[in-house]
Amino acid sequence: MRKCRPQVDMSSPSRCDAQFVSFLNGKRRVLRFMITLVTGLVASLNSVAVASAQTYPQRAVKFILPFGPAAGADISARLLGEKLAARWGKPVVIENRPGGDGLVAINAFTSSNDEHTLLFVPASTFTAHPYTHEKLPYDAERDLLPITNVTTIVIALSAPASLNVKTLGEFIALARAKPNTLNVAAAAGNSDLILSAFIKTQGLPVARVPYRDIQQAPSDLAEARIHLLMSSYATMLPLVQAGSLRILAVTSRKRVGIAADTPTVAEAGYPYLGLDSLIGIYGPRGMSMALRESIAADVRTVIEADPTIASRLAVSGQVVDLRGPHEFAAGIKEIRDQLAAIAQTLGIKAAQ
Repeated sequence: MRKCRPQVDMSSPSRCDAQFVSFLNGKRRVLRFMITLVTGLVASLNSVAVASAQTYPQRAVKFILPFGPAAGADISARLLGEKLAARWGKPVVIENRPGGDGLVAINAFTSSNDEHTLLFVPASTFTAHPYTHEKLPYDAERDLLPITNVTTIVIALSAPASLNVKTLGEFIALARAKPNTLNVAAAAGNSDLILSAFIKTQGLPVARVPYRDIQQAPSDLAEARIHLLMSSYATMLPLVQAGSLRILAVTSRKRVGIAADTPTVAEAGYPYLGLDSLIGIYGPRGMSMALRESIAADVRTVIEADPTIASRLAVSGQVVDLRGPHEFAAGIKEIRDQLAAIAQTLGIKAAQ
């Protein structure tokens, strides 16, 4: 803009005033154009995301799991995969990648970076990783995008029937009455961290027994080689039915139908042991919210359409617990916050 001399007579607009007004109007036009352009781009991107969600899937979908066949998550993945394949008209392939504390499956998933390759996994598989590994090859919040929770696996605290304790409170009283005589164990990951912190905060004089294969623990519990086990309800149920074990409490926030007569840890007076074990589906980095919501809606549709699914999953100790992307993400955050507090109690620093 050309420099203007000061206007002495302010009663009438000068040429400089007109130039300045013209300059401002030009700026406003540019700003309006930029706003319109950005709005159009956002709308275009949203339209692409919605269109992608409406045409998904375009080929076979793969579920990657961190367990072998017949595990609880494998059972629910295969059952759901069969229903989704019928709805989508495309195959759903189950790929079992056990090993490495879940890292084998997670690495396979993140390496694919493909919206048709999804991770089907308990949240406990990765929420404990920052406290059980010094370094991690992935960023869970960036690389594992919650799509939908499918089930909650019931976690129980059990004791040998021969120990003659009927409640969690009775077990704790016995541990204090007979210090350093009782052994306890828990499934690796979240359960082990929570039980360890509970023992520390309660000052319980018990010994922790680590297991490479937690599937062996129920048999040891029945033989009273260990005296308290925190693990999957389903793995202990046959021995409970045989009269060898007694379930003292479940870690669920509320009572569950498959163990309706068993109190929660909160009802037993020990809410610190509360744990929701969520099993769900995750998408890769960059997957749109529209597509995540679309897949979640399809999962809800096929499960709610077949009332036998809940009873079939109950046999494996799972309760149907459908949550969309936002609610699922909130549930995972609760677990992360809980474990962060527990790690602080145990003096464990999170992996960087």
